[in-house]
Amino acid sequence: MASKGTLVIGAIVIILLVFAGYFIFIGESVDVYIDGENVTSRATVSPFSGVDTTALNKEICNYTFQTMNSTDGDMKTLQQGISRICLNHGLDKVKVHIDSTLGPNKIPIVFHVQGNSMYPTLNDGQTVIVEKTKNVNVGNIVVANSSEYGVIVKRVSDVKGNQVYLTSDNKNVNYEYKNGATYETKGITTWVNINDIYGVVQI
Repeated sequence: MASKGTLVIGAIVIILLVFAGYFIFIGESVDVYIDGENVTSRATVSPFSGVDTTALNKEICNYTFQTMNSTDGDMKTLQQGISRICLNHGLDKVKVHIDSTLGPNKIPIVFHVQGNSMYPTLNDGQTVIVEKTKNVNVGNIVVANSSEYGVIVKRVSDVKGNQVYLTSDNKNVNYEYKNGATYETKGITTWVNINDIYGVVQI
C-alpha cells in the first residue's frame, strides 16, 4: 500500500506533466486587444520559462501604442515587432493573436474631428474610429498627416500612384472683411503621400 508521501509526490508529478503537455501541444501565446485608445496584452507562457510576463506585456503595450500613432506602422510591422519583443524575452515560438473593436488583425485608432470642413458627413468634436491601412480608394474618408496643415481628416478625391488628393466635404465658401481686405475661406484641398495616411475612417 502506497504511503501518503508517495501519493502526494505522484499527484505533483501528474500536475507537472499536465502543465508540460499543455505547453507542448498548445504552445505559448500572446493575446493583444486594441480598442482604439487602450491596449491590453496577455502572455501565456510556461511557468518554467522564467519570463517576467508583467515586463513582457508592458513592453508589448508600449510598442503597440507606438505603432498605432505612427503613420508607417501597420499590422505586419506590429506582428513582427511583438514577435521580436518575445524573442528578446527568450520566447522564440510564440503565437501572436491580435484582436480589436474592428475585428481580428486590424488596428483601430480613435480620432476626434476638429472643425466643420467635413460637414455634414462629420461634425466638429465628433469621435470616429480609423482603421490603420494604406489601402485607400476614391471616396474613402481618411486621416492624414499633412506637412502643410498637420493632422487632418478629409475625403479621397483622386489617387495617382503614391499621391492622394484630399478634399473637404463642406463646399461652402465664406468671405470675411478684415483690415480693409476681403478674405475667402473654404475647405482644405491638398495632395499627400500615401505614407502620410494613418488610415480610413470606419465609424
